[in-house]
Amino acid sequence: MNIELRHLRYFIAVAEELHFGRAALRLNISQPPLSQQIRQLEEAVDACLFVRNNRRVELTTAGEQFLTDARAILLQVDQASERASRLHYGDSGELRIGFTSSAPLIKQIPDVVYQFRRRYPDVHLHLQDRNSRQLLIPLQEGRIDLAIMRNTPLPDDLQYRLLQTETMCAVVHKDHPLASERKISVQQLRDESFIFFDHQGGTALYSEILGLLQRYEVTPNITLEVGDAMAILGLVATGLGVSILPRSFRRARISEVVWLELTETDARSELWMVWSAHRQVTAPLRHMLELLATLS
Repeated sequence: MNIELRHLRYFIAVAEELHFGRAALRLNISQPPLSQQIRQLEEAVDACLFVRNNRRVELTTAGEQFLTDARAILLQVDQASERASRLHYGDSGELRIGFTSSAPLIKQIPDVVYQFRRRYPDVHLHLQDRNSRQLLIPLQEGRIDLAIMRNTPLPDDLQYRLLQTETMCAVVHKDHPLASERKISVQQLRDESFIFFDHQGGTALYSEILGLLQRYEVTPNITLEVGDAMAILGLVATGLGVSILPRSFRRARISEVVWLELTETDARSELWMVWSAHRQVTAPLRHMLELLATLS
């Protein structure tokens, strides 16, 4: 006979009550089947677990040890069931998120991460900061579950949903002749020295900004290329050139830099959430997607 969990529960009830009648009442079964199940259990373990007489029921030494072990087994089963349930419903586990450097500067993104931590404190979050294009391979290989990134061409095995659209702004030094303007056209930057993202750095903003300028027949004079937006802002602050950046970077307040709105209505950048089209959507990922969807 294979020992089943019900045999352990029957045994524990009898061991704790030391009375077959009370144990049967506790288990909501009749006494004869309970006695039969205990006999079958003793045959299966090849040991006498109880000393029975007309007056009392007592545990044998083997029964005392079996009681300790049976309680431990049922506790492990209960704990395993709880862990499985929490994983299934996304109350525990892990979620690996890659994000482009500008994502934390959009206030709603940190707010969503904060809400997620409050709702699911036992889900471990792994956060990685990379350029948009550098997030594609980790997504494809399953090393991250979700990317918050700029719009960029995606392979067929990835899917996306639009999170937000934000405007682009021109960025100039405070003493630049255009600094007193409220709005300018990108064509007014035609003769300027541009500080750009490194075209080999993997950022989607390089293509976005270059595409915007080319649509209005502006060929930028790129005199400096750097790896990230903060470096661009630092160099603009020294007066070495101008640039174009998404409005969210304005939260990095630098007193020497002036942000100018652009008149072009298509001077916009999209922020996406991207995940695998083929891998299973885990419960923590589903919860995060649902929270992020409230932003779109």
